Amino acid sequence: MKSRVSPPLLFLLLSVLTALAFMADVSFGPVTLSWKETWIALLHTSDGSTASTILYEFRLPRAVAALCAGAGLGVAGFLLQTQFRNPLAGPAELGISSGAGLGVAALLMMEPLIPRAVLDVLGPWPLAAAAALGAVATLSLVLLLSARLWDSTSLLLAGLMIASACGAVISILQYFSEAAQLKTYAIWGFGGLGGVTWAQNGVLAACITVGLLAAWLLSKPLYAFLLGDTAAASLGVPVRGFRMASLAVASLLSGAITAFCGPIAFIGLAVPHLARAALHRSDPKLLQPACMLIGAALLLICDSLSHFPGQNTVLPINAVTSLFGAPAVLYFLLRRARRQS
Repeated sequence: MKSRVSPPLLFLLLSVLTALAFMADVSFGPVTLSWKETWIALLHTSDGSTASTILYEFRLPRAVAALCAGAGLGVAGFLLQTQFRNPLAGPAELGISSGAGLGVAALLMMEPLIPRAVLDVLGPWPLAAAAALGAVATLSLVLLLSARLWDSTSLLLAGLMIASACGAVISILQYFSEAAQLKTYAIWGFGGLGGVTWAQNGVLAACITVGLLAAWLLSKPLYAFLLGDTAAASLGVPVRGFRMASLAVASLLSGAITAFCGPIAFIGLAVPHLARAALHRSDPKLLQPACMLIGAALLLICDSLSHFPGQNTVLPINAVTSLFGAPAVLYFLLRRARRQS
């Protein structure tokens, strides 16, 4: 069934929604800025006003991180759900997030590796590097398994077992850790966009751009892959090579985001369902940009809601995304069950 809204009009509406969500994210916060003040601060970058300082030092880096992370997680979730032909597949199910968490846990809870004083001097970069190394290690293991496991179901189960093993090691490290170390790890585990600096945003944006371009190049074989492994192979798609490429791209996207922003739940899981519901089509060349725009807009909205206007209270971004994502996924599962029955 075709969408009631044509794809060009839908992409225009999603682009406008993303732009409005971006403006709302940089306007809302403990100090509320009107949209007029925001525009003036954007146009006059060096006027030294309070609005300009708030915007360029705190809110714009956070909003850019939300834009990049939402777009990357949406496309990563779409790649994995198409790869495994499973509506519940996402970045967390491959163990990428768990591997990143294990890297951070090892850095924070095995303090002799890097003294606490050195960590304080280096700032947020050691955490990002540890998360990236953990994600790369998990990715390498998943790619090694993908060369030996033919069917997607076995590979998905292997990813879940890797995530479970990483979680077990993290639990052991937590058991022998001190309260301060546990608190630092718990704060990282909540996910957060406010601590991403302009330098980190540059690295994150570069990784997301490369990942999105690579995902776009995979669109044509991805369409054949929707028909199944055997049908894709008969159409000339190298199934194992394509599987490794799509896993590498999805892991690059989710690993870079987890490294700089921490684990962000449900965006990669819920966004592909929202894109399919909006388009009513299965063409990856349409679904990928839809996932990118919907993911960016949704995470920007969630980030805006995590900051109460006029108050210093900031909710963990994972709590807000879960409040949106869990009901959305449950709704699509129930709708799918009704259709099958």
